[in-house]
Amino acid sequence: MDLELDILVIGAHPDDAEIGCGGTIAHYKKRGKKIGVLDLSNGEPTPFGT
Repeated sequence: MDLELDILVIGAHPDDAEIGCGGTIAHYKKRGKKIGVLDLSNGEPTPFGT
């Protein structure tokens, strides 16, 4: 498995990176870049709701 990435997108919570950078991720993916997304939480739901 090749773990080398061209771009690493880091978000605090699940879907933060996709919502905040989705267009940029799609732009570079179309150009053949290898992109990873790292979420810095364990995925727990917020106690405050959305």
